Amino acid sequence: MNAKNAPIPALVSSDAARRLPRAALLLLCAAYVLPGVFGRDPWKNADLAAFGQMLAMAEGRTSWLLPTLGGVPTHAAPLPNWLGAAFIMLTQPWLDPALAVRIPFALLLALALIALWYGCFALARTEAAQPLPFAFGGEAAGVDYARAISDASILALVATLGLLQLGHETTPELAQLAAVAAAQWALAVAPYHPQRARIGIVLSLPVLACSGAPMIAAVLGVAGAAICARSTYDGVQRFGWWVAAATLLACAAAWLLGQWTWRITPPTPQQWPSITRQWLWFLWPSWLLALWALWRWRRFLSRRHVAIPLSVLVTALVANLTMGGSDRALMLGLPGIAVLAAFALPTLNRSTSSAIDWFSVFFFSLLALWVWVIYIAMQSGVPARTAAHVSKLIPGFVPHFAWLPLIVATLATAAWLWLVRWRTARHRAAIWRSLVLPAGGVVLSWTLAMTLWLQPLDYARSYRPHVALLSKHIRPGVCIAAPDLPRALTAALEYYGRWRVDARPDAGIRSECPIWVKAGTIARPPTTPEGWQLIAIERRPTDKDEVTGVYRRAALPAARP
Repeated sequence: MNAKNAPIPALVSSDAARRLPRAALLLLCAAYVLPGVFGRDPWKNADLAAFGQMLAMAEGRTSWLLPTLGGVPTHAAPLPNWLGAAFIMLTQPWLDPALAVRIPFALLLALALIALWYGCFALARTEAAQPLPFAFGGEAAGVDYARAISDASILALVATLGLLQLGHETTPELAQLAAVAAAQWALAVAPYHPQRARIGIVLSLPVLACSGAPMIAAVLGVAGAAICARSTYDGVQRFGWWVAAATLLACAAAWLLGQWTWRITPPTPQQWPSITRQWLWFLWPSWLLALWALWRWRRFLSRRHVAIPLSVLVTALVANLTMGGSDRALMLGLPGIAVLAAFALPTLNRSTSSAIDWFSVFFFSLLALWVWVIYIAMQSGVPARTAAHVSKLIPGFVPHFAWLPLIVATLATAAWLWLVRWRTARHRAAIWRSLVLPAGGVVLSWTLAMTLWLQPLDYARSYRPHVALLSKHIRPGVCIAAPDLPRALTAALEYYGRWRVDARPDAGIRSECPIWVKAGTIARPPTTPEGWQLIAIERRPTDKDEVTGVYRRAALPAARP
């Protein structure tokens, strides 16, 4: 059936198109973005490695155009690293570098949320996306419906599990996510705001390419140009030429900055089960709603409100496969799947919506209870068995009581209880109702983890305790030879230990460093290099397998008379 004659699957009353209260939506977004910004170290692995690169640039220890870490070229994405290094320089000496670098990346996450909302709003305003009119009136107004769908897209993104950790790191992928959301917005608003759309697409695709994802920028550009070429909106076909020009500009900028590095590693048959499991949990629960949306809107796959987010999602899925199951490539599809999930809501029946609500209430309430029980056990030793289990998992960790995290966690828990009561008592007809509790539950879990559990998580994920053990054997300010050391550990030695690290492959032979540091495992411990003496082998306190060996140059034998 032709899409023009196909029945629209959305039936929405004016009561169902009520918008989510602005204060509640903004508070939810703030509660999602801000926890994790303050009071913690950079975490292993990618978060710490990216921070170490930015710190080296800010302190002038490496070039901004050809950055290195420990003397080893990293081929890092330039724009995100420039952004982080610039914030470190601008906020010194008032802010700790680890906090300073997280500020712009928190703003990038907020930018992604804003771009998602406005992009979804524009898509929901298109004629093909509007709900069917009722025979006797009472259907939702177009703008009200679009606003409610946009609110739902924010809830879908916040509820998606895959964004939870990666969205709070200082890695280039967060800049890529913001650029993808901005490109989706530019394609969506082209019929209504052509000038803004041109500026948005000309900026977003080159930024995406220069943030380490040139191929994704090129594919999105080609897909966007194809969608524009098929559009029936005035001016959108001409906008396709702007998309093509932005794509060429993105490719050229990436070439000038040396970002065209091929990382294609197709999955082996043995990897398919793990990749399938990754998709299931990473995209939960949005993938369920997105599949339902594609089925209910299957006769509208070529229309803008489905084609644009679907192209974003498919591009990320293909990138995930061609990069060996990279979760960071998969994250770039979240703006697309959030929009698709939002368009599923007008077609859901009440029983499905109630099932989502009850699952969310039970799952997140039990999860919150578990977090509180472990926190109480850490602070008081009761229950004793739980406290002993925590001590076994995090050896050497000593908890410290603080009022502020406890107050914030208590308020978050009270807000969750209020949200459950509010959701079950009111707004039964709102189309975004099915995603309120999943999104609220994710925010609750993240807030509790970043308050009640922040101390043990920081101790377990940070390299600070490990570097403290190594500092017993290494003098302050000394040069360390660390050939082929992992980037995260190199960054940790430079940041926490303030040592000069030479991680070049021949550092142990060519450098004059008196100390050699080697990484290994319990099963394969580091071996003593020829001409060096073992000082100590230290195990990372919260890792059962990771060890680091410290060596000094062997004294030359005395010459015979």
